[in-house]
Amino acid sequence: MTGLRLLAEDAQDLEIISAHLQDAVGRIGDLAYLPSRRRFALIVNRFRWEIEKGGRRRGHQRVRTGLHFDNVLKVRSRNIAHDQPDRVLNLLAIRFEDTDAPSGRVTLVFAGGAEILLEVEALDVHLSDIGQSWDTPNVPVHPPE
Repeated sequence: MTGLRLLAEDAQDLEIISAHLQDAVGRIGDLAYLPSRRRFALIVNRFRWEIEKGGRRRGHQRVRTGLHFDNVLKVRSRNIAHDQPDRVLNLLAIRFEDTDAPSGRVTLVFAGGAEILLEVEALDVHLSDIGQSWDTPNVPVHPPE
């Protein structure tokens, strides 16, 4: 299977990217804000929720995935230990709040109450799988509320 590549330019597009990244895990050290390029980027190991052609799944897999946000004006974080670059974050969702179209606020929501808040001039998000997927015995579980 070829790698997933997605682009988001509005809130609906971002919901699709968020769904594909639910339960992705990554190191704090793999988050980067590049103010001179107005870009926030991260690399995660995403769980492949998508089904292959024919409606079947070939086991449970993860794949290395790059994600970047352009037009970023400001980055803030909550409950993230930047002094612990090897600590792992579990991404639960990505949300967009329109503040003054096309500007808005992107929130990356992680398990344990951690968040990254991006103020963006306009929504411009790119997701690309990097390399081959691998089998994993660990399947994310979401207990009923």
